[in-house]
Amino acid sequence: MIELMRRRAHGRESAQAGICAGGNLRRRWGAVGFMGDSSELQARLVEARARTVAQVAALSSEFDGLVEANALVATDDEHDPEGSSTAFERAHVASLLDAAREHVADFDRALERLAAGEYGRCEVCGAPIPAERLEIRPATSVCVRCAENPRTR
Repeated sequence: MIELMRRRAHGRESAQAGICAGGNLRRRWGAVGFMGDSSELQARLVEARARTVAQVAALSSEFDGLVEANALVATDDEHDPEGSSTAFERAHVASLLDAAREHVADFDRALERLAAGEYGRCEVCGAPIPAERLEIRPATSVCVRCAENPRTR
């Protein structure tokens, strides 16, 4: 279980880092957002989205396997010595699955913003999102200041 969690964490890091693999996009950012050929950025967003979709498929399969395995056992989680571990693992995988699905939706919205020429601009305050933030969180739609403000979340 621990090894699986490490692999998942590494996968998330790789997915986030992979968006900028092969080149530094900072040179192409101006005061108003991304300047230059957006096809390279679009390809990277699509690739990162595809990796996340694959992660959703793997997590869905794992969740289905947990549910199926638990259905074969006639005991309830509360009284079974391993029940709490099983329930925790099922809840953990379900949480990871929900987060991965939301991440796919974030990439879809980022691709829509890119197509509309709005990628790299904060949806809350309208300020440019720093290139460093977009390199780390390519699907983000808000700047750091707005992300930290509890009223804008």
